[in-house]
Formats: sequence, C-alpha cells, structure tokens
Amino acid sequence: MAIFAISDLHLALGTDKPMDIFGAKWANYMERLETNWAAVVGAEDYVLVPGDISWATYLEQAYKDFEFIDRLPGRKIISKGNHDYWWTTKSKLDKFVADYGFSTISFMHNNSYTLQNAAVCGTRGWNMPGETGFGSEDEKIYKRELQRLELSLKGARVPEGGKLIAAMHFPVFNSKGVFSEFLDIMQKYNVDMCIYGHLHGDAHKYAFEGTSGGVEFKFVAADFTGFKPVKLL
Repeated sequence: MAIFAISDLHLALGTDKPMDIFGAKWANYMERLETNWAAVVGAEDYVLVPGDISWATYLEQAYKDFEFIDRLPGRKIISKGNHDYWWTTKSKLDKFVADYGFSTISFMHNNSYTLQNAAVCGTRGWNMPGETGFGSEDEKIYKRELQRLELSLKGARVPEGGKLIAAMHFPVFNSKGVFSEFLDIMQKYNVDMCIYGHLHGDAHKYAFEGTSGGVEFKFVAADFTGFKPVKLL
C-alpha cells in the first residue's frame, strides 16, 4: 500500500467551467489526470486530495465529478478547498457517496484517518496574516481553521513506526515566506509531513518544498505536478 497526493483537480464534468481557459498547461487536463493517475496508483493505494475538487455549486451537481473520481484506482481521502462550494456537512457528504455507491471516497472534516503506515489529518486553511488585504473577517476564518487543524490532530492515531501527515489546501505561509501558527500546531503534534495546493500559474513561485520546523512540505497542486499524483510514502 502506498500513499499519494494531488490537489486542485478542478473537475468540471457537470458544469461549464473547464480550466483550459487559463492556458495551455490546463489543456485536456481531465484526460491527462485520468491517464496519469491510472499509471501510478494501484487499487490498494490511498490518494489524498486536499481541496478544490469540483467546480459544482451544489452537491448533486458534482455527481459526474465524483463518478469520475470513484472510478479512478485507489481509495481517496478528500478535504475542502476554497472553491468547493458544494461542500456540506460530513454526514450529508457520507450519505451522498453511499447513496450513489461511490465506495472509494471518504471525506476529512474535523476528523482523521489511520492507514497502514500513516495517520492523516488536516483542514482547509485560509489566507495568511501579513498578506495584503488581510482583514478582520479573514482573521476570524483563519483562527477557526487553526482550531479545526488541532481538532483533527487530536484525534489522529499514528500506527507504530508510521508518519503523521497534515493535508491542507492553502499553504501555511504567506507570499513573503513567513510561516503561520499552523506550523506551530504541527510542531506541537509532531507532524512529519504537510501537503498543500491552492497556488496556480505565476503563484507557483511562492511554493515551498523542503523542511521547516521539522515538518517536510510538499506542494501537490495538479498543474504543478503535471496532473500526476505524487507519491508520499
């Protein structure tokens, strides 16, 4: 069993919002994603998908996108991104995939998962303090997301000899490279690895891959990885 990650799928099978309008890098991205995914992920593997899954506005509108995800190899653990407007309560999400028989999809929201060789936790995150325009409403959401990460981490059960992985949508640092309190929480709970996405196009220059504060960071936005899941473990 291996663990992979890829974020920002931005699927648009049930809506008229294909990402190829954002440049050649996104041309035929859903076909490329399907091919590349099948080439590396096996049926017993896990794929972490931290946010921006579907352009759908409502959950029922996301049916075709989830059908696409479910038929891809492996078991998927999905968490929320800033464009996942279809996201609702975890109970409703669980009922949705159960009703349609999407048996390979699980959702992470204020919870965690223990796998064979790792525990997985995480939350969406938000814009970082220090960014231009960061205001009181941003501060409120940011603080709430800090609480959600800690709640997820508190429930994490790391298998003996395994790793603790935090899956975020937003990076945990601002465009100046200053890390936020998310890193403090990860250090408190001895997180080994943090994956994140959200940054696209020219914003890739702000991405950080490497180790900071004892946490290994991996940037897994689909347009950065070439629409191919990245192997973590």
